[in-house]
Amino acid sequence: MPGSKKKKITKAERLKLLQEEEERRQKEEGTKYTVILFSHIEEARVKYEKEEMERLEMERIEKEKWQQLEAKDLERRNEELEELYYLEGCFPEAEKLKQENRLLSQWKHYIQCDGSPDPSVAQEINTFISLWKEETNETFEEVIAKSKLVLYLIEKLKLILLETPPYDLQDKNITQYQGSILELQELLHLKFNIATEILLRQASTLADLDSGNMEKVIQDENVTLYVWANLKKNPRYRSVRFSETQTRFELPRILATSDIALRLLHTHYDHVTPPFPVRALSQERTSTEAHFVEGEVNVVETEIPEDFEEEHKQRENESISVHEEEIKIEEQVDTEVQRSSVQEESKATKYELEMKLLSETVTAAQLLLIENTSEKPYFFEDDEVDTCQFTMLGGVYHLDILELPPQCKPVKGWMIMEILKEGLQKYIYPPGTTEDFETENAFPPVEVILEVHENVIFFENPMVARWDAEGKHWKTDGISNVSYKSRERLITFNLETFGPVTLIQDTHINMPYQSWELRPLDVNKVLLTVITVFTEIQIQIKEDLCMLASIKLDDKKHPSVLEGKWMNPISFIIALKEAGLNIFPTGHSHFYVVINHKVPLVEMKACRQMALLSSAFAFGWSRWNAHCDSKKVVLKVMEHLAKEEPIQNPDWTLLMFSGDRAQRLKIDEYSETFSEALKEETEFHSTLYHMVKDFASKEAMEKIRSSNCQFINSVCHMLLSIRLFSYS
Repeated sequence: MPGSKKKKITKAERLKLLQEEEERRQKEEGTKYTVILFSHIEEARVKYEKEEMERLEMERIEKEKWQQLEAKDLERRNEELEELYYLEGCFPEAEKLKQENRLLSQWKHYIQCDGSPDPSVAQEINTFISLWKEETNETFEEVIAKSKLVLYLIEKLKLILLETPPYDLQDKNITQYQGSILELQELLHLKFNIATEILLRQASTLADLDSGNMEKVIQDENVTLYVWANLKKNPRYRSVRFSETQTRFELPRILATSDIALRLLHTHYDHVTPPFPVRALSQERTSTEAHFVEGEVNVVETEIPEDFEEEHKQRENESISVHEEEIKIEEQVDTEVQRSSVQEESKATKYELEMKLLSETVTAAQLLLIENTSEKPYFFEDDEVDTCQFTMLGGVYHLDILELPPQCKPVKGWMIMEILKEGLQKYIYPPGTTEDFETENAFPPVEVILEVHENVIFFENPMVARWDAEGKHWKTDGISNVSYKSRERLITFNLETFGPVTLIQDTHINMPYQSWELRPLDVNKVLLTVITVFTEIQIQIKEDLCMLASIKLDDKKHPSVLEGKWMNPISFIIALKEAGLNIFPTGHSHFYVVINHKVPLVEMKACRQMALLSSAFAFGWSRWNAHCDSKKVVLKVMEHLAKEEPIQNPDWTLLMFSGDRAQRLKIDEYSETFSEALKEETEFHSTLYHMVKDFASKEAMEKIRSSNCQFINSVCHMLLSIRLFSYS
């Protein structure tokens, strides 16, 4: 058989073999990759399970730690709260000292016998008012001299209403004091009007030689009077400028030719704006507490005489004869000892009840300082000044056009004077009817230039408002072309109708605050700094007094008459408000300011405990306070024992407080995000006081324990009045 030959592979078969080889190779590689992929997935799964187990273990450990901390906190909670209650006894103690000081002040006034009335005694103040009404023909200088006493009496009555707690004031007393204030204000203004009339009757004898018109300026610390009498009626003399002042009037022709007088009475106080109610006449909580404790005290007082009725009778019988006294001497000694011990017991019980009442009422009053009202008091019409949103500053300018009274005439050595029965009369401008006048512009507005009170700070150009006597409110209509020169302190405007005028500023211009700091200067002495958009205000608090330490405007010190003057907290707050330095929100302020609302009870507790620690610890604003919820506050704290020295290289600790729990935070002021995580190796406490006590030195605690109750109360009152946590 012939040898066989190898069959040749065709091109198609070769391609098919190559394709099968490639498919086999790819299949092998795919299997390899699948094995690798499954290997990676398994590794990831094992890693995830391990991490998850570690995480769960960490959570379990953290939970156990947290439970241990909670158990520890719960274990010492009652002890901490009892200690805090004991320490906060300084607040009712301070209130009791205030009561004693009020009684002492009344006694000092009684024994002083200086002839001035006690404004709180209705008979004395009514007698004073009646006697002054009977005095006639008083000159302006005499009225100004008397006004000092009248203004003092008004301020004293206002302070009584503001300082006396609700349970110490009956509704009839409040009505009496407010009535006396209004009557004194009205009588004082009436006396100024009568004195102005007496002055204007003598205008011809006081005429200026150059102009032929009368001009008079009388200045005092509380009042400035500008009077001009148009005796010559020269139509070319239309610019009235009072000598040595910048005060000026540009009169229209019709006034320049009329028999009139201009009076500008600038009172540096405001007796025009109706006073706000100083407090709600009835407060359920306070009155309920008062009635409850009064009832208990009465029970104690009535039970004691019944227990000792027989002993009193026995004592009377024993006094019949000396012999019986000698026989029963031992019994009497025993009775006296028993009586003394029970009396001491009853006094202690009564004192304890009294302090409990004071503690509850002081707490209620402090809470009232920081509570927000749910709605605005009433609706304000167009052009009506919202007195909750704006503050009247620099006093009131009483602008009046008066009819010139008949002038006195010398006759044979006598002065003949015609006295009009109706007294001083106002000149109506513009008149009610203008039909008899040819042009529509016969009664143009009067241009007025006024000097702004030097003791008032305006952070923006002030607005001008006029008093609407019919509506009994301030309005901004009828005033145009207002311009203000801050350096010269001059304000210019056109006025359509004359009457009382005032300058107003936004009450909340310095709210919210940018930051704040409370720093100890010594025992019973601290410095509170509040920084706003426009200013930096520093307030010193010492014992039961406050003082304005400094003001900065545009990073420069600004002088103020209030600097260096020590006042009690309420008087100090009033003085700052009147100077335009209002950093004291009211219950309505949250309607006008975007605030960082905090629960009042939490804010109050924080302020009370900060006051307790303020002799040795500095506190400061934290940006994280705006990031936590309304039931918590965040603040910076550090120990500061250096006297009168600023904080150098501060090492602040961040604390968070919810009213019933305080803790140190893990984050600091410069962390990127907010976290409520607890700082490592720290615990939490039921009070802010005990949280700070954890890292306080022995020297710091000694300073805190030696703090005066009046000082602590004053610091707390100032912190609550400024509301640092909600308004910064």
